[in-house]
Amino acid sequence: MTLKEMAVTYRLEADRLRHRIQLVRELPARTEVERTAKIERLRLLEAMRRDVRDMAVICERYYDPDFHKNERYSI
Repeated sequence: MTLKEMAVTYRLEADRLRHRIQLVRELPARTEVERTAKIERLRLLEAMRRDVRDMAVICERYYDPDFHKNERYSI
């Protein structure tokens, strides 16, 4: 699998996560416990989506000489 193909896979996963985030936002929170759980779930899903999108960009532009790599993922 090439980096470009991996980027496509990451983009698809980001779309799936976006859809999941939308579904969780629509869920009613009847109690404080449900509200807290919903907030935590959204926080985790949004972090996952951000990371997946970042990885897609890194894979897409890895060999681009003008691309400044994301220092968040540098060793």
